Amino acid sequence: MSQLTEIPEVIAKYLLQIEAVALSPKEPFTWTSGIKSPIYCDNRLTMSYPEIRDYIAESFAAVIREQYPDVEVIAGTATAGIPHAAWVAQKLNLPMAYIRDKAKGHGKQNQIEGLISANQKVVVIEDLISTGGSSLKAALAVKEAGGLPLAVLAIFSYQLDQAVTAFSEAGIPLQSLSNYGALMDVALELGKIEAEDIESLKAWRVDPTSFGV
Repeated sequence: MSQLTEIPEVIAKYLLQIEAVALSPKEPFTWTSGIKSPIYCDNRLTMSYPEIRDYIAESFAAVIREQYPDVEVIAGTATAGIPHAAWVAQKLNLPMAYIRDKAKGHGKQNQIEGLISANQKVVVIEDLISTGGSSLKAALAVKEAGGLPLAVLAIFSYQLDQAVTAFSEAGIPLQSLSNYGALMDVALELGKIEAEDIESLKAWRVDPTSFGV
């Protein structure tokens, strides 16, 4: 297992290798919100690569062992965080639960599946942090259920200020194994982008609504 400091670059390389993440500053992608974005991310692809998904799970586990050793439950966000939470929970020999984006409309109308008891310390596993809205909602659902969300950990973050601010105001730590900055560095090193693209890519992170305008 690599040192924690090596994780962002290693995961960035993996994500670029399997095209789970792509940078395209000259021909930006369009999000469902209409925002033009130079980055595309689909971390669900990592499930199909045993070596990569195991490295991700062990990286999550290493961060948790070092920074959140008193965690009692690993909870995944539905749906993309669920498999990663299961692999992490298995490595740490801990209970696992998952959190829906909203309560079911039938049966017991659960939003959380699995067991989170009052005052249990929970780490939430997510695949991607963009604006942070859905991830924060999941952490707050843990709180509403009586649990104590220690942190939200994600595979990758766009490092948008909106997400950082939202989590800071909620008082819940937010961390990612890899991030937009690390991805730019690795993509440049691998020739996926050119040096002239760096400034526009950095500008998008500061103001995502202005890209391609």
